[in-house]
Amino acid sequence: MTALGAPRMIQDRALRPNTKVLPEHIRLNNRTLVLQTLYRTGLQSRADLARETGLTRVTVSDLISELMGENLVIELGQRQESRPGKPATLLDINRAAFQIISLDLSGHTRLRGAVLSLDGAVLSSSGLDLAGARGEAAFDKVAELLAQVIARATAPILGVGIGSPGIVDRAGVVRNAPNLGWRDQPLQARLQDTTGLPVRVVNDANAAVLAEHSFGGADHDLLLVKVGHGVGAGLLIGGRAIFGERFAAGEIGHVVVGTDDGPLCACGKSGCLEAWLSVPRLTAAIHDATAAAATPADAERAIFDILSEAGRRLGIILAPVVGALNLLEIVLSGPPELLDGALSAATVETLRSRTMATETGDLTLRMTAQGEDIVLRGAAVMVLSAQLGVS
Repeated sequence: MTALGAPRMIQDRALRPNTKVLPEHIRLNNRTLVLQTLYRTGLQSRADLARETGLTRVTVSDLISELMGENLVIELGQRQESRPGKPATLLDINRAAFQIISLDLSGHTRLRGAVLSLDGAVLSSSGLDLAGARGEAAFDKVAELLAQVIARATAPILGVGIGSPGIVDRAGVVRNAPNLGWRDQPLQARLQDTTGLPVRVVNDANAAVLAEHSFGGADHDLLLVKVGHGVGAGLLIGGRAIFGERFAAGEIGHVVVGTDDGPLCACGKSGCLEAWLSVPRLTAAIHDATAAAATPADAERAIFDILSEAGRRLGIILAPVVGALNLLEIVLSGPPELLDGALSAATVETLRSRTMATETGDLTLRMTAQGEDIVLRGAAVMVLSAQLGVS
């Protein structure tokens, strides 16, 4: 299917437009404003939309006619009112008209894909073992999984969203993803050519923070740390996702923590955050400590120390960011059995000891409630933004 009057993508604009804009973009942006209002609230009359958006009733009626012609908006009957006169007809996004395909390429051993509704609900999911594939073989695995997921769609496909590890630019080129053996991989363009569908590719941590914004209720400044095979962060400031001039904002995994060297990282440096915090490193350290412990109590203490030290290192990395941006909420995404407990407690303690208490006293750190689907849902947000201008 073709793009539906696609507005600027999420990287270039506030996530939720709420005001009228300059004349040269007025119709497209007013259309986006109407769709965004319906997407977030639903069940609005034409008069409601005019009041909510500040547009004239004539403009709203004209836009609704256009959107109904594209099957994007539907009428859902009349409002039950006790006032005299004709009851208002209620409108909503046609939430069953399209589906979204999402892929999560961030897993160490397995790629994941899903068909999602426009509201971000996972309707069906699939997976494919990576089996050590790298380079072109890894691309072939992605293309194979994408074809499988597309075949499971039961409605027209709005677009494809992909969360990839590594540095991803605005054109969907994966500039560097060591775990997949990719450098300058034009993933977005290649998959668009293969499928004929609109495709959007974004870094996996950036996808995760978009999911937290759109489906997790985070309407404020937010830092999300995603812990998996590597470690990355997504950042929302002033309603905008921050990607960086070279598309590497949030690439904290290979920042060296402290001056005491620390464990050797796969990148060749010692003491990178990833070497302290990634799931494979934590899992291996816990396994070794458990095997070496003389008693269950010794094993428990050793595990506590490993997780606490990892949390302390994360707090050291995040403290300057929290202080510079005055952030009051941090979200962790990853295995809760590793992150939710000693690790998160040590992170908070370190943050508070290294920042001004008067400015960060209300700081909260929490686990995401979206579980392992967070990247899939965030990739869907990219599609919603690119194709409809909503999030």
